[in-house]
Amino acid sequence: MMNSYVSIDLETTGLNPKTDKIIEIGAVKVEDGKITERFSTYVNPGRKLEQRIIELTGIRDEDLSDAPVMEEILPGLLPFLGDLPFLGHSILFDFSFLKKAAVNQKMTFEKTGVDTLKIARKYLQSLESRSLDFLCEYYSIPHQAHRALADAEATASLYCRLINDFYSAEEDLFCPKPLIYKVKRDQPASKAQKERLYKLIAQHKLILDADVEMLSRSEASRLTDIIRSKIPYISEKQGETCHITL
Repeated sequence: MMNSYVSIDLETTGLNPKTDKIIEIGAVKVEDGKITERFSTYVNPGRKLEQRIIELTGIRDEDLSDAPVMEEILPGLLPFLGDLPFLGHSILFDFSFLKKAAVNQKMTFEKTGVDTLKIARKYLQSLESRSLDFLCEYYSIPHQAHRALADAEATASLYCRLINDFYSAEEDLFCPKPLIYKVKRDQPASKAQKERLYKLIAQHKLILDADVEMLSRSEASRLTDIIRSKIPYISEKQGETCHITL
């Protein structure tokens, strides 16, 4: 049974680690069953948040504008994580975003982990939901939903309750398993791509909901295509300022 681990949770701009970004990281280090350290930070994603994410998390653009970018956070986060396995509610989601960020910095990132969602799905099938929010209410675990550190702490508490109720030496869901997610490194946008974007922005009086200097090559290409597809619409606006979202 796993009694030393890092319970981790992320808030993100969306669900796809290939196109979305981390906006908050929360983690608690548990050693011999007790929380010994906490890690919490906002992350500047280099883009504006959609309204649905603001409503879900309560995190606003102004909270992130002065936050460090992921490249600045990783050197402090990785030593905190160390060699301990991960714990999470749908842990592959959080792992996939972290691995993408690490691979983008040419870092190796391999982990094992335990997923409380998988345990709940096996043993709590009679419940109407196995979401973290619902399970915290079911077990009377104090919880501030959709904030990274609070979710990480709640997941650690939930794991203890699941151990108490369902653990047996034959149940491998309570033992760390390798987390598998394949991802390729993003290349930074080229100088020519950025110059092209800046020219389009100036020419058509655009306001981008993304920082051109933080774009990857694929993001810059996609954004250029979006702008070009909207040029007829922009022209109809007769010089009015137009917002463009990645």
